[in-house]
Amino acid sequence: MVYVAHIPYAGVVSAAALAEMELNFDEVEQALRTEVGERLRGRSESWGFVRRQGLIADQLIAVAQTFRDADAGERVAIVVGSSSHAMHRVVGSVPVSLARHSPVPLVIVP
Repeated sequence: MVYVAHIPYAGVVSAAALAEMELNFDEVEQALRTEVGERLRGRSESWGFVRRQGLIADQLIAVAQTFRDADAGERVAIVVGSSSHAMHRVVGSVPVSLARHSPVPLVIVP
């Protein structure tokens, strides 16, 4: 599981707002770790949780490449949800960027 904390338009965000966002990212990370841990408890498949910061598609690709390169025998894929915003289908979104650049198989869930 990869959680990417992305700050849109970081150059126009005040220091106070940035600090508040970081606190919110920490809270989201903890909630996600707990939820994923509960849902995957007892599974035979191995899994982990990684938090990254930056552009979402770039970070997902970087993590996928790291896992792929670390163990050539393991299968690595990226699974993301599709965007529900019509504008994203026109100007682009994380799934669109991944579809264009992912070095590993990609599954886009509607």
